[in-house]
Amino acid sequence: MTYTALVVGGGIAGTTVAIALRKAGIDAVVHEAYDRSADNVGAFLTLAVNALDALRAIDLDLGDIGFDTPRITITSGSGRRLGRLPYGTTDGPGEGPGKGPGKGMVSRTVKRADLYRFLREQADARGVRIAYGKRLVDAARTGGGVRARFADGSTAEADLLIGADGLRSRTREIIDPAAPGARYSGLLNTGGYARAVPVGEPGMMHAVFGKRCFFAYTAHPDGEVWWAANPAQATELTPAEVAAITPAEWRARLGELFRRDRGPALDIIEATDEIFAGWNTYDVPSVPRWHRDQMIVIGDAAHATAPSIGQGAAMAIEDAVVLARCLRDGPGIDSAFATYEGLRRERVERVVEQGNRTGGWKALSPVARVPRDVIMSLAMRHMAKTGNDPSQWIYEHHIDWDELIKTA
Repeated sequence: MTYTALVVGGGIAGTTVAIALRKAGIDAVVHEAYDRSADNVGAFLTLAVNALDALRAIDLDLGDIGFDTPRITITSGSGRRLGRLPYGTTDGPGEGPGKGPGKGMVSRTVKRADLYRFLREQADARGVRIAYGKRLVDAARTGGGVRARFADGSTAEADLLIGADGLRSRTREIIDPAAPGARYSGLLNTGGYARAVPVGEPGMMHAVFGKRCFFAYTAHPDGEVWWAANPAQATELTPAEVAAITPAEWRARLGELFRRDRGPALDIIEATDEIFAGWNTYDVPSVPRWHRDQMIVIGDAAHATAPSIGQGAAMAIEDAVVLARCLRDGPGIDSAFATYEGLRRERVERVVEQGNRTGGWKALSPVARVPRDVIMSLAMRHMAKTGNDPSQWIYEHHIDWDELIKTA
């Protein structure tokens, strides 16, 4: 059936779903709360092969941005290597319905701003309109669809509304005023880009479970080093309190946290001109109600994942493609929404839970980090020997655009 869609949120989930809907023959207009300057915010992320496979289903190729990140090395703060494994990839059997992403696909690390820019350009090329400065205030079902009202006093109507408005989703609140909010992870996040620091093989992701803080870094082929740190913060800070931490304070705090660790963390931080303004990290473990009255939430609005396993953007991208297929193949909007939830809920909640467990390993006390390192080392050896990665189910997920979905 042919519909019109109103998408709330112009981030990764919102822009991707608008592109997917266009491929499915559904007109969509994206309403973004911020102006275009917000495209430049954020650090970097790694998209595992399940995300790249979903993008490929709607004819998107990230080959011109970022760089391949095929492997990860995990070390302790003492410099001991705990393991070296493929990173967010699969040696699946190749192309075809029901198959995982093909051999040769590897994860790709991109700057968030570059990914936003790429998606916006692709949306524009496909005729998707993006309206900026449109912060959702309220929405309600009308006789023929949904009417949304924005903070600037304007309104918009469509057959359905897709809330891709992130952690603090207003759409989630409208659908279910009792819906749970974001859950604080106990970690802060910051990072930056450094030059003139030799760190070895380009594209190798290094994850360091330090004595007092987690640190990750990787080298771009041009020599720039991209890095992130997750200082533990037991008490959740307000946005104003996080914003009040100056770059000099971040530099001093990180210097103290990594002072006892072996490895290049201190050199990388010292070679960084500008350290990112930090932010709290969260997840959204389970939202009981995803849809009502021809409105639905996707991405972080429905199931935010802690950044510890790099699947937040991937789950949003998968959501977008699956929802577009359900709307393409379903006999009605309510049926399509129900089918979509049946296809997605178990998978995304399992991913959120795994992200929460992994994030917990970063915030352990000094005493608990000793057995953690032993357990991780044994687990990595077992995976390397057997090829049995317990996370492989995440990466092997495949979306066949041409396969007809049987709707509820």
